[in-house]
Amino acid sequence: MDLAWSKPMTQIITPVFRLISAALMLGLIGLSFAWPTQVFAQSRIKDLVQIEGVRDNQLIGYGIVVGLPGTGDGLRNSPFTKQSLEAMLERMGVNTREQNLQTKNVAAVMVTASLPPFATQGTRLDISVSAFGDAKSLEGGTLLVTPMMGADGQVYAVAQGQLTVGGFTATGNSGTSVSRGVSTNGRIANGALIERELHFDLAGQTELRLALRNPDFTTARRIANAINTNLGVAAASVDNPSTVVLSKPIGYPGDMVSLIGRVERLNVTPDQVAKIVVDEASGIVVMGDNVRVSTVAVAQGNLTVSVQETPLVSQPNPLSQGETTVVPRSSVTVEEDKGDLTVIRGGVPLRDLVEGLNSLGVNPRDLIQILQALKASGALQADIEVM
Repeated sequence: MDLAWSKPMTQIITPVFRLISAALMLGLIGLSFAWPTQVFAQSRIKDLVQIEGVRDNQLIGYGIVVGLPGTGDGLRNSPFTKQSLEAMLERMGVNTREQNLQTKNVAAVMVTASLPPFATQGTRLDISVSAFGDAKSLEGGTLLVTPMMGADGQVYAVAQGQLTVGGFTATGNSGTSVSRGVSTNGRIANGALIERELHFDLAGQTELRLALRNPDFTTARRIANAINTNLGVAAASVDNPSTVVLSKPIGYPGDMVSLIGRVERLNVTPDQVAKIVVDEASGIVVMGDNVRVSTVAVAQGNLTVSVQETPLVSQPNPLSQGETTVVPRSSVTVEEDKGDLTVIRGGVPLRDLVEGLNSLGVNPRDLIQILQALKASGALQADIEVM
């Protein structure tokens, strides 16, 4: 090799190494940006809290549904329906006292609805109608004028209209019947008219209490911090894990309504407790993201016992004058699945925990038993709530 090429080769190779190093660094930087990171779901404050004192109010009323095709109350078995019908007819100028009424087109019903906050006079509500007597179906019926009262005994709405029933019942002459849904419940969209308002001076308030829908110390603290950061003053404070007190700052250019409209759109990351909710009846299992389990080995196997009955018929001899008898014969089979130990790593994310439990090949009902066994052993750091 000619030594005259040494210096030029060095000058050529050095920049090449620098380019390669720069390319590797860019690649690593690209990988660092492409590496998946954990994403925390944020929610608006308006979805996490509700204003204390601003709520729905329940309304109830007793009414009569007419126009039923022979599926109403039997007046002999439902005396309250007969009394209501007679009282209504008397108000209309018709005297039916001491008369033998046999109509089957009338049914006594209970009418319920929810009066939303700040509902104004003249607006309408959806109502639910439920049979009170022995009516077979409310399909095709019309609810007559029914006053709807609150807990204080005052009338807040008046209901009337044509019922919509989702279920049905069909009966044949031989007694065979087919039913779907509940035909003794119905609804009337916009069936009630509000006659009385519930007044609440929200704009004139200087302090409100925000009630968390899911009480939690961390979530309450985050809500208060988000409000104070946005306003620039300490306007929110945590009273307890379920309540954040919001005060209107001195000199705020607006009333409490504008303040609520400003802070309710702020985003907050709610915190969750480690909880597992199971429904043994349907086999549903719901686990939160904070559920953690210590390293543990789990073995699961099924024991199946099958009993098969194959009775034998014993015939007597032709001239023995005996009787034919049935001799029972049972066959019992026991099958046990092989349950190998499976190691579930501790401190892993929810996805890895689910994959470890699925590797056992269990169904949801067996999974519920495994989770309860993990909780009993102290390896599961979560609360189990059985529905």
